[in-house]
Amino acid sequence: MKKIRLFCLSVMTAVSAMNVWAGGLLTNTNQSIEFLRNPARDAAIGIDGVYSNPAGVVFLGEGIHLSLNLQNAHQTRTVETGFPLFVNNVNSNGQALHKFEGNADVPILPSLQVAYNKGKWSYQFNFAITGGGGKCEFPYGLGSFEQVVGSLTTVAPQINTLYQALGAAGIPGMSDHAMGSKYGFDAYMRGRQYYYGFTLGAAYKLTENLSVYGGLRMLYGSANYYGYVKNINIEHINAGQSQMVNASQHFTELSATLNKYAGMMEQMGNAEAAQQLSGAAMQTTTLGVATQDIELNCDQTGWGVAPIIGIDYKTGKFNFAAKYEFKTRMRLKNKSANSLSAESISMLHKFADGGSVAEDSPALLTVGAQYEILPSLRVMAGWHHYFDQDTKQWTKEMLDDSNEYLFGAEWDINKIVTVSAGGQRTKYGMKDAVMNDISFNVSSYSFGFGVGVNVTEKVKINAAYFQTLYDDYNKTEKITEGVNVTNCFTRTNRVIGLGVNFTL
Repeated sequence: MKKIRLFCLSVMTAVSAMNVWAGGLLTNTNQSIEFLRNPARDAAIGIDGVYSNPAGVVFLGEGIHLSLNLQNAHQTRTVETGFPLFVNNVNSNGQALHKFEGNADVPILPSLQVAYNKGKWSYQFNFAITGGGGKCEFPYGLGSFEQVVGSLTTVAPQINTLYQALGAAGIPGMSDHAMGSKYGFDAYMRGRQYYYGFTLGAAYKLTENLSVYGGLRMLYGSANYYGYVKNINIEHINAGQSQMVNASQHFTELSATLNKYAGMMEQMGNAEAAQQLSGAAMQTTTLGVATQDIELNCDQTGWGVAPIIGIDYKTGKFNFAAKYEFKTRMRLKNKSANSLSAESISMLHKFADGGSVAEDSPALLTVGAQYEILPSLRVMAGWHHYFDQDTKQWTKEMLDDSNEYLFGAEWDINKIVTVSAGGQRTKYGMKDAVMNDISFNVSSYSFGFGVGVNVTEKVKINAAYFQTLYDDYNKTEKITEGVNVTNCFTRTNRVIGLGVNFTL
């Protein structure tokens, strides 16, 4: 029964806020409204290139270029879990397939890109949420936890055998008691994670067609995980009357009764009966402790720094660019309340107060190309490779590197209005070993479209919509012979954005 308490705690501390954006496991690439309009920005020349193509920003005109961006995002994270014992949940209506949904909302997420171009140099600054980006809530917990709580009812035959043995031994009323198959509980989980990115760098124009970039990005990570598991109830039958009772209280009271009669048997000189009753009392005491209410609240903070390099080359109607972001080593320090219950569980030591957690941000290679079909019409494509296996948080046995493939087009209808659209395929190398309802990512297709309006020669307004369509990932896990747990993982995601670009 120690497994029940262990699993409750592990769920509460391991559930994290999802990445509500485009990008790798802990990387957000949509840091501008231009990206939402058309994600294939890896070889585009614009102020948003401070993130996507920093070497190309030097080809903008001289002066100060500034971009302010606001985004609003909503995502759901859904798992449908099937388990035979779910039919015993008092609120399940006899259904063995339960749906668990988490919601993440970011009402306003800002980002800022600034560049000062002078001669052959471009000095640049970027601020954005480069990882995480939201709060995810699971108001009714997760299927993996309910699976463990539901399995608690499998001890009913042992408890009922105990009741019958006590009744046969002459203990009054015990034969009238029984443990039924029904269960109930209350659970809540919430995860929040933000990686704030601050980038400083400079691009230099080697020739009229070739430029290079070097910079540093500092990440500051902040996360909170809060959850509880309360009111674990089981069905108790007394003289044919069924009622739901608090499991911890019930098992604790039963243990006290057993200890009472163990003492009586010992006084009567029946050492064997006393020993049997004491052993049963120890088992029910364990059940009482395992089903107690649990609450845990863990804050995490940390920071890391990594270099970024880039290159841009223009030839004829083509523009080519590449960027490499080095891995950012991140260690988040814990500040935990109610963490004493986790200290005796080895798998939860990383959440103990004062401890640290490895949360590296993976290295990223981007390559892009843009072709000018007409002076007013451009097409572009890109490729992103995330070196997820080289980070501390994932193992090679559980995860391969991730890849993204991007394409898009941009058309200047006239000197005032520009429209653009594009798509992105994100392909994770996920394996069954890493897929669970506590933490999962699924491959997806994304598309975005939007408009840019030149209000004046120096002011441009951008507006866009971005939608992600996620694959379903199905997994079946064998528990015992003939008993399986099934899970279907998926998400939904949409982002809208509004921004303004200035040239001073």
